Amino acid sequence: MSDDGYGRFWTKPVGGRQRAVRPQRYAFEEATGETLPSTTLLLHACDVPLCVHADADPERSHVSPGTHRENMLDRVQKGHHRNRWTAERYRGLPREERVRRSRELRDAVRAHGWDSDLIRRALNGIGPDQPTLW
Repeated sequence: MSDDGYGRFWTKPVGGRQRAVRPQRYAFEEATGETLPSTTLLLHACDVPLCVHADADPERSHVSPGTHRENMLDRVQKGHHRNRWTAERYRGLPREERVRRSRELRDAVRAHGWDSDLIRRALNGIGPDQPTLW
């Protein structure tokens, strides 16, 4: 994972050079069969950096191709243009805390699969030993 909270891994196509790939881009290209030009960005509807929910159906996909301009417009429309991270529950948190929570989310999914309660706790920064209210 990079220091911005987004995932990253390395691939080496047969006969090609090794390159860093964002998981959401890889998932989008696999789901749609479309190879995106390097200048095309993927815009997150859900604004969770680790989200890789890509689908060929644009209504179900959390990521969609766009330009830098469209990404900046989306950012302003959502009120994220003040150098803040996009998900509402993370608003105002320092970068280190956002990265820590993203890593907790990644680790929870790796260790336990898709468990809604664990994911909610990771997204909201609730430690595993913190008791619930009820």
